[in-house]
Amino acid sequence: MESLFTKPARLLSISILTLFLYNAIPSSAYSSSSSSTMHTNNWAVLVCTSRFWFNYRHMANTLSLYRTVKRLGIPDERIILMLADDMACNARNKYPAQVFNNENHRLNLYGDNVEVDYRGYEVTVENFLRVLTGRHETAVPRSKRLLSDEGSHILLYMTGHGGDEFLKFQDSEELQSHDLADAVKQMKEKRRFKELLIMVDTCQAATLFSQLQSPGVLAIGSSKKGENSYSHHLDSDVGVSVVDRFTFYTLAFFERLNMYDNASLSSLFNSYNPHTLMSTAYCRTDLYQRQLKEVPVTNFFGSVMETIHTDSPYRAFSGRSSRKSKIEISPGQSKRNKQRMLESSNVVNESADANMADKKVGCPFTQTWNRVLGRLEEIKEIDSLVNYGLILMFPIVGLSSFLSF
Repeated sequence: MESLFTKPARLLSISILTLFLYNAIPSSAYSSSSSSTMHTNNWAVLVCTSRFWFNYRHMANTLSLYRTVKRLGIPDERIILMLADDMACNARNKYPAQVFNNENHRLNLYGDNVEVDYRGYEVTVENFLRVLTGRHETAVPRSKRLLSDEGSHILLYMTGHGGDEFLKFQDSEELQSHDLADAVKQMKEKRRFKELLIMVDTCQAATLFSQLQSPGVLAIGSSKKGENSYSHHLDSDVGVSVVDRFTFYTLAFFERLNMYDNASLSSLFNSYNPHTLMSTAYCRTDLYQRQLKEVPVTNFFGSVMETIHTDSPYRAFSGRSSRKSKIEISPGQSKRNKQRMLESSNVVNESADANMADKKVGCPFTQTWNRVLGRLEEIKEIDSLVNYGLILMFPIVGLSSFLSF
């Protein structure tokens, strides 16, 4: 009788141990490989938080950055555009269905290829935080979601009216600095980005960054605490200012570049002149691990195209999964024929499962355990691991109960 009761108990303890192994082993493996995650894609979240006609320039700021990142290669499906008002259709607009950022009216920012994801009263603090953290309701389409991952570089640009540690939305609510810091922390914990650049054009913009603590975050604001941000010039035909100074000089920097240039972030930040801005651009770099002079601006404002170089097109993954391969981030040949190379030690081995299946294993338990190990290599999400562990526990408990009779 004693052996009948001890045997199921022993099997139950084995099942619990297996569940812990499912959770413990991959999490430790991830922690060792997270630092070497490759930069694979770029996203942009562009937010205009102001409405009303006299805030025309804030919409022009956002649309100008939208045009710039698209020109440098980020596709629309990786841009989240939030506009709190539609100046193009405003009754006061002398140029219906058009928005300009210069009084010469040479460039219509609101052309046929502008895809607005959140407009009007959809631009709220709640929706903004949902976009960053990915906490959407089920009815929200994929086109309105930030579907970034642990290899993503994200540009977050915001413009509007702000103050000491807050940014106003729609003149009715505020985004506080701790709200932004908490959202960024959630993004980091959920592995929604590799690096994040926050750019804010508003009064006292630097105060929005005071609560940030997540690594991999770089932030730049148009003004320090106690300073205002100013518009650049007035369009007498439109009747209001059409662009802010910080955004104007940011655009002036990018108009000299194309998607193949390797201008660095330090060259962008050093281009801001306090005399022309009439404020002091502030950059927070203590959370960012790399030297700005070594980071091209296209790492956030441009595209990332990935090419895997192999000796033979039929032997792309002929080696073991531990074998290193070179991956070249090469959007094209620049004028100086410079190319950026990245090393990756995490190449997926498509033939690993086939090799394991071909092994002849006599013991059924060993064969099953090999399958489990193969699944562990494929699974990356912790939530999926918990589900697999729970599913595995039920048949083991059932088997232990069967053997007890």
